[in-house]
Amino acid sequence: MNGFLKLDRIDINILVQLQKDGRISNVNLADAVGLSPSPCLQRVKRLESAGYITGYEAHVNLPKITGSVTVFTEVTLQGHRREEFSKFENCIREYDELIECHLITGGYDYLLRFITRSIEHYQEVIESLLDKNIGIDKYFSYIVIKSPIVKSSVPLRTLLTQQMQNTN
Repeated sequence: MNGFLKLDRIDINILVQLQKDGRISNVNLADAVGLSPSPCLQRVKRLESAGYITGYEAHVNLPKITGSVTVFTEVTLQGHRREEFSKFENCIREYDELIECHLITGGYDYLLRFITRSIEHYQEVIESLLDKNIGIDKYFSYIVIKSPIVKSSVPLRTLLTQQMQNTN
């Protein structure tokens, strides 16, 4: 199904519940959103085929598995033509340690988030990026000491307040 579906309150509730627990059974999901199982499953399939649900994943407790370092990196490119942005983005895609990349406004061009084994490993990654000559003018690194708040779900109800009011 292409295009946008008009999401109603039940669709939004399904998405909220699936963000909380992607492994919830259809019976429990249906109960949580106030539907019987068959129509609930049809809605989930429709949301999947329309691209509103792009996948399901497990959240891994990384500190229980291994030590790691999270580093945010501000990157400024030498040039600011479309080709230079594309070259940079295409190159950094190959780095498994890169978790997020955001093109932003302000004093630098990109904000990157890396997860590496150690600070030394992060330095190896950065040196590898610099060796590739992909237009990095300067970078600043910020090592995360503690992450008291990390959310994996988006606040759908808050973001869609107006839409939800229109469907009631």
